[in-house]
Amino acid sequence: MNDPKPLLEARNLTRFYSVSQGMFQSHAEVKALDGVSFQVSAGKTLAVVGESGCGKSTLARQVTMIERATSGQLEFDGFDLVKLTDQQRKEARQRVQMIFQNPFGSLNPRKKVGSIIGEPLVINTALSKPEREERVRTMMGKVGLRPEHYQRYPHMFSGGQRQRIAIARALMLEPKLVVADEPVSALDVSVQAQVLNLLMDIQQEMNLAFLFISHDLSVVRHIADEVLVMYLGKVAEYGATEQIFQQPQHPYTRALLASTPHLKVQNRKEHIVLSGEIPSPLAPPPGCVFHTRCPHANPRCRSEIPLLLSLVGERRVACHGIEEGRI
Repeated sequence: MNDPKPLLEARNLTRFYSVSQGMFQSHAEVKALDGVSFQVSAGKTLAVVGESGCGKSTLARQVTMIERATSGQLEFDGFDLVKLTDQQRKEARQRVQMIFQNPFGSLNPRKKVGSIIGEPLVINTALSKPEREERVRTMMGKVGLRPEHYQRYPHMFSGGQRQRIAIARALMLEPKLVVADEPVSALDVSVQAQVLNLLMDIQQEMNLAFLFISHDLSVVRHIADEVLVMYLGKVAEYGATEQIFQQPQHPYTRALLASTPHLKVQNRKEHIVLSGEIPSPLAPPPGCVFHTRCPHANPRCRSEIPLLLSLVGERRVACHGIEEGRI
């Protein structure tokens, strides 16, 4: 947020889907992303958090150009990802790579590791086979894989090793931005820290920007510089990681942090129970979309959509209660 020229910047980004409700009913509109704004600078990590259905994965699909946004602006490294031509899309995609949640499902079981990691070079470069092999072996060393792993198949590796293979493949084209979608959630806890430390070391070495999608707030605190809290397609709160964790403002952010277990008593937050389930995105509530579960909701919350307001510095929060000084 502090960099005047961020690598990735979204302004009022929206992604709506038209959904059929049945043969004799009209189509409904799902607002998966509704006015989302954020920035990511080179060498920094923005974590996107929230419950299932909040829009995290939809956001990842816009940034990785799997889908095109409905409206708004999404600028990356000189490209407007909302209005790309086919040639621009091909060029921009080489600068954005993705690490998926399931390392085994994202690797072709019929190909050897060397071939899997080198595939982006085959598709996108004119390098000779010996040149590709040299680059692959160099990258394998960076992510902690041994030379003899080059000729092995994915099923011969542990979950942590498979994710290292996936990371190596994502880095082969030397991207500027990596979207990491729950990259350690499928791994044993004992391996998660190793992979996270690897990602941070590589980020520092390559000056990478990360868009890190996660539901695990303890992981987010370890790796992120800034946090974007989303609820039902909207931004609830946005700010520096330590600000969010030390002094959460939005009632939803407070509830998320209160649900995170801590061994140390001083780190435990006041227990907050959210009543009810997340409303259906087919029929979001009027006003603040969180008001149906918020203990501080008043009539204004039920009728008026809150704006994303600036607090101290670059902190942002969308809450009438904060604006009115009653929370």
